[in-house]
Amino acid sequence: MAGDTLRIGFVGAGAINRTRHVPGLKKIPGVEFEVVANRSQASSQAAADEYGIKRTAGNWMEVVEDQNVDVVWIGTHPSMHREITIAALEAGKHVFTQARMAMDYADAKLMWQAAKKYPHLTTNICAPPHYMRGDRVIRRMLAEGYVGQPLNVVVQSFSDGYADPKAPRHWRQEAAVSGYNTLDVGMMIEVMQRWLGYAKRVTALEKTIYPTRPAPDGSGDVPVERPDTLTAVAELENGALATLLFSGVAKHTTDANRFEIYGSGGTIRYLQGSDTILAGKAGDADLKPVEISAADAREWSVEADFVNAVRSGKKTTEPSFWDGLKYMEMTEAIFRSAKTGQAVDLPFDNLERDDR
Repeated sequence: MAGDTLRIGFVGAGAINRTRHVPGLKKIPGVEFEVVANRSQASSQAAADEYGIKRTAGNWMEVVEDQNVDVVWIGTHPSMHREITIAALEAGKHVFTQARMAMDYADAKLMWQAAKKYPHLTTNICAPPHYMRGDRVIRRMLAEGYVGQPLNVVVQSFSDGYADPKAPRHWRQEAAVSGYNTLDVGMMIEVMQRWLGYAKRVTALEKTIYPTRPAPDGSGDVPVERPDTLTAVAELENGALATLLFSGVAKHTTDANRFEIYGSGGTIRYLQGSDTILAGKAGDADLKPVEISAADAREWSVEADFVNAVRSGKKTTEPSFWDGLKYMEMTEAIFRSAKTGQAVDLPFDNLERDDR
């Protein structure tokens, strides 16, 4: 880096960059937008004009190899994350990649292994906004033993995003683009693992309600290759049983999405839509609201966290490539179970965490 200046090269500059990353990065002194490569020259130029990026590149490899780039900021579909990430690390660039981390566990493992080879480079995956505001409160309550021994965990993430059968197939419903990722599975696993640890056994069922949809280009109907609804049950390493419910075809879901932890000594219920935390100890008559104070509230600071990590020489910030590897592992286990009808044991490999 030239002094404190951090020069960013964008590979993929879609909606998430427009709504979150670019506004966040623009607030940070000393961050410059050097170059962008999007799907076409026209879309690259449009992004450069909109975001204030100095110039465009003909393809993503030009961004990776650009000597003026310090950070490769990946905003592509999961199908490209592994190849771009490894190439960027080998070229000496820090890497921020959009979630979900990769197509599958094998890709995620290669990314994690590549990051291990370059500990002087910072790597990071975009954090999920879900349950972010009350994250510190939940972690503290669990660390202090509020629920006692966790016994049951229930996670529900419902939406109506796929409820219209006439809507074109989304890229997230295409296997070659999204890999094993579907619905909010990866994000909810990331939250669950952060609060409660990893699963050791998974069983799942899935269903595609609308097996075909119109192609986005209007060329006819195409198969839907990722489920519209999915349910998984997992035994966690801490002994609790977790039930995870996902749907993209559920209507009237106001206040439906929640994260519930039932333990021997108490209960915590986090309502996602309103960022409301309710809790009660064993023997209490009712659950009562738990304040998320201004000091405790975890606001969106993904871009600043990453830039600070790079400038301070940290290997990573949360979620790390290890975190991504672990949620991709459980995501793939869910798909394996749904396909075979059998429970799947975790972990797949005896790997040792080294990112702390």
